[in-house]
Amino acid sequence: MVAMLLTLLWAVCLLPSCLALPLPPEARDTSDLQWAKAQDYLKRFYLLDSERKDANSFKDKLKEMEKFFHLPITGKLNPRITAIMQKPRCGVPDVAEYSLFAEKPKWTSTVVTYRIVSYTPDLPQSRVDEIVAKALSLWSEEIPLSFRRIRFGTADIEIGFARGAHGDFHPFDGPGNVLAHAFPPGPGLGGDAHFDKDELWTDGSRLGINFLYVATHELGHSLGLSHSANPDAVMYPTYGNGDFRSFRLAWDDIEGIQELYGKKSNERKR
Repeated sequence: MVAMLLTLLWAVCLLPSCLALPLPPEARDTSDLQWAKAQDYLKRFYLLDSERKDANSFKDKLKEMEKFFHLPITGKLNPRITAIMQKPRCGVPDVAEYSLFAEKPKWTSTVVTYRIVSYTPDLPQSRVDEIVAKALSLWSEEIPLSFRRIRFGTADIEIGFARGAHGDFHPFDGPGNVLAHAFPPGPGLGGDAHFDKDELWTDGSRLGINFLYVATHELGHSLGLSHSANPDAVMYPTYGNGDFRSFRLAWDDIEGIQELYGKKSNERKR
């Protein structure tokens, strides 16, 4: 049920947008295109209601975004907030925890199956397999949950690369912007993680989008986590160009996943 609601919500959020809201006085120096992009961003990630034809609804959602990213609360479109809107990021809304994730969906079995159904041409298939296994192991090291790969049939978590519209009402938008998205635990699309095939994916040996980082983030959603406001957390919504050589979960990620599944005993963790 949660996965179905999430799919329907994203379908609404991603309908083509237009310059529907009246511009407040402070927006007179902002181009129509920039304003339209800001509206689209807030509709997709902060559930801006496009049916409300007033500037206050825009301001309220902008303040909500500023609060999430720990910025001064102004309700005004400024270069700092615009820069965040332009960063590559996850396609899951930042406010999901207050609506669809309120039930804290999680897997009830201690063994969760996964299947890689499609690949990127940017990396050898064997390397993608290794990175997915590594991403899952980062989570399983902290909780009493294990993952088993299957090669045929339906898995709890199905992982794949696709471009544009790919059957879940949440089309990708080409290079940059939205990198990937995933669904919370549940039947059907629940748990599935999709990655934009139009991105340049890398294992860290060259420039591009680090697949381990993004896969770990999206699989966090597949396990039931929503976004974190901690910029050091893997579950932070925007992609950073940091040093991934010592990549690991942050305390915020560990605290969140253990709240859902409990801590792994010392015996099992060894």
